[in-house]
Amino acid sequence: MSIRYYEQHADEFFQRTVDADMATTRARFAALVRRTGHILDAGCGSGRDARAFHELGFEVTAIEAAAPLAELARQYTGLPVQVMTFDQITWRERFDGVWACASLLHVPRSELTAAVRCLRDSLVLGGSLFMSFKYGSGEREVAGRRFTDLDEAGAQRLLSAVGGLELLSSAIDEDLRAECAGQRWLGLLCRRF
Repeated sequence: MSIRYYEQHADEFFQRTVDADMATTRARFAALVRRTGHILDAGCGSGRDARAFHELGFEVTAIEAAAPLAELARQYTGLPVQVMTFDQITWRERFDGVWACASLLHVPRSELTAAVRCLRDSLVLGGSLFMSFKYGSGEREVAGRRFTDLDEAGAQRLLSAVGGLELLSSAIDEDLRAECAGQRWLGLLCRRF
């Protein structure tokens, strides 16, 4: 459902998100990844963060489920962007960091544990994972997109079910886009053990 939305609205979504200033959150995450380490941008959207990590000197692998959005991200970043969903990830202990910014929120709650396990397994031991969700506790559909919201209690349940991830920090932030003022996000920074 959500993939179809991004296939149909790739240009509009790219324009709405490419300039969102995620520098502070990216810096917190990047500080936990070894210098010049390998980062997976899982659900890269516009490619905004993949490009920023690449410019900081990291090796970046980017994936995006919606082919038209992946093509826009390729053009914007100059990096290869693979068309892939979370359940297609088979990498094992390959990445020093996984960045899943506003992407896992489209996975149904019943499939979320499995998706996060795929990301966890792709990390080296000690590797860092960032993931963000709209703040809340429900599941909903809005204009052709599915959302699984997460609050602190839901995050604890998710991490317990996934296993092998230590929560380093969590933050509740306001949406950076003007048209989404008042919406809140839960960001989780974790380490694989």
